Amino acid sequence: MKKILSLFIFSFLTISCFSGTGILKGKISDVSTGTVLDSVKLTLNGSKLSLVSARNGVYSFNGIPEGIYTLSVSSPGYETTTVTGVNIIPGKIKNLDISLERISSNKEQDQAFLAEKRKMEILEGVSNQASAMLATLAGRSRTGISGAFLGRSGSPENEFIPNSNTEKYAAINENRMLSAQENNFSTFSADVDRAAYSTIRRFINQNQIPDAGAIRIEEMINYFPYAYPAPKDEKPFSITTEYASCPWNTEHNLVLIGIQGRKITEVKPNNLVFLLDVSGSMNAHDKLPLVQMSMNMLLENLAPKDRIAIVVYAGAAGLVLPSTPVSEKETIREAIKSLRAGGSTAGGEGVKLAYEVAEKNFLKNGNNRIILATDGDFNVGISSTSELTKYIESKRKSGIFLTALGFGDGNYRDELLQELADKGNGNHGYIDNILEAKKILIDEMQSTLVTIAKDVKFQVEFNPAKVDSFRLVGYENRMLNKEDFKDDKKDAGEVGSGHEVTAIYEIFPVKGKQNQPSDSKYVQTEIKKSAFTTNELLTVKIRYKNPDDSVSQEIASILMDDRADMEKASETFRFVSSVAEFGLILRDSANKGKANLSSVYSRGTLASGSDKNGYRKEFLTLVEKYKLMKNSRLEGRR
Repeated sequence: MKKILSLFIFSFLTISCFSGTGILKGKISDVSTGTVLDSVKLTLNGSKLSLVSARNGVYSFNGIPEGIYTLSVSSPGYETTTVTGVNIIPGKIKNLDISLERISSNKEQDQAFLAEKRKMEILEGVSNQASAMLATLAGRSRTGISGAFLGRSGSPENEFIPNSNTEKYAAINENRMLSAQENNFSTFSADVDRAAYSTIRRFINQNQIPDAGAIRIEEMINYFPYAYPAPKDEKPFSITTEYASCPWNTEHNLVLIGIQGRKITEVKPNNLVFLLDVSGSMNAHDKLPLVQMSMNMLLENLAPKDRIAIVVYAGAAGLVLPSTPVSEKETIREAIKSLRAGGSTAGGEGVKLAYEVAEKNFLKNGNNRIILATDGDFNVGISSTSELTKYIESKRKSGIFLTALGFGDGNYRDELLQELADKGNGNHGYIDNILEAKKILIDEMQSTLVTIAKDVKFQVEFNPAKVDSFRLVGYENRMLNKEDFKDDKKDAGEVGSGHEVTAIYEIFPVKGKQNQPSDSKYVQTEIKKSAFTTNELLTVKIRYKNPDDSVSQEIASILMDDRADMEKASETFRFVSSVAEFGLILRDSANKGKANLSSVYSRGTLASGSDKNGYRKEFLTLVEKYKLMKNSRLEGRR
């Protein structure tokens, strides 16, 4: 009786989920032998839905909007079959079995079939999820929503079932100490991403040790706001430098370099396209529901003239909401409210559609941006990083920027989202709670959405008469060659309105007179005599392009050899050094020296300042939690 009742409830829920839509299902077989055929590709033309049949030859399209469609069926070694006039009726299940006929082979066809077969084998692993689990917002034309593909399948095989932790982070090869005499230039790209810090926070709050690849020290440092002076001239940045002792290595010193971006007071209209992952893997409280709350919060802080469009992707990509003025808030809210998770992840197709929508509604004198919200688990369509980044790079000159926001855990693809944001002239953030959503989308909205400079590069030239060796702390995946600094074709980071960028160097100072020739067999390197007569420690140069320019400009600043004890350094420098030291401990860095959590906590506490948003206090809480985890030896492990 219980089993019958369960089946009744399941059937009722299935029909309820697809109110206004129908289902097309059937079996694929060989016309001559009757053998069922698996991995057969089916495309429902007119709906952008496609899937591959399961091992038992069965296929099922769920949540199809009412209409008449053409079904295309193809498999390696068989004639492609097209069925026209497939009538989908709301609330009805249409059964359609298909028989395929073998074709005579020839060499050219065999090669094509083998290629297609390999593609089918790749897709086979997700064949049970590849059916598009998307329902329409039929009947809501009064709200102005059209072309919507939403909803979720009642079929269990299309639910996301996490079976293991598949989070991915790019490996970090830590910067090493370099001789200032043999290599006195250090060049790197600006980085305003902060995703690493909130990711680390999520790990620690879950009593887990952070993945080594998640510990990007530059992003930890740049998570916090600092009180750098605003630019005084027409340049987009001011440069701040400082020199002090190193807390974790008494033989070394630290250099702080900070830039402050100009705050733009002019408010330009926004053309925003939200590209939302509604695949089955987003069916968790900290994923799609958090995305929806974040969007509603942003909606309340946009101007009536701003525009929002919503593109979703799961088994297929669809336009949920055409570009709509924010003045029509209820229309937008209805679209956000109706989002449901289900199906596999055709992220590549969603990216393409999002750019098409953004280009169609491009604002010449506005901010044009795609905001991708996902756990990054792309597995259908353009799935390789190289393919996705190549496409996004090709769109970079269009003036449309890409922000990539990560959500959730278990299958989070940090390395992919970081790459997409870099190639899309945008930024990467990770939202682990509603307060982080507020920080990124409300408190820092202007800097997130408004770019004041692109391809921003740093180049630091060290005086080898003062500096024996140096290493940049963090920025491992942002390093550039010396020649890249003046190469305007070389991509680099973007800086938004009011953004701050901070970097620190660890320096081993020269002990006594130094003017040793190079050990090279072919190159004779000597320090200029003028280097010994100046008190200059280093020169910082920054190259950047204005958002609409293709030619870079340069600004520079000199730091003198005037070292202070860290206890007497600025509050900003002391706190930055505390965050960096924590990063070295988390990473178990070979360069951590005598770094310890007590030093991190005490120096960070004394440098907490006013901390009006409570970010520094939260940092100290994380340090304390991590210390307790390590001491108790009960920490969770991935």
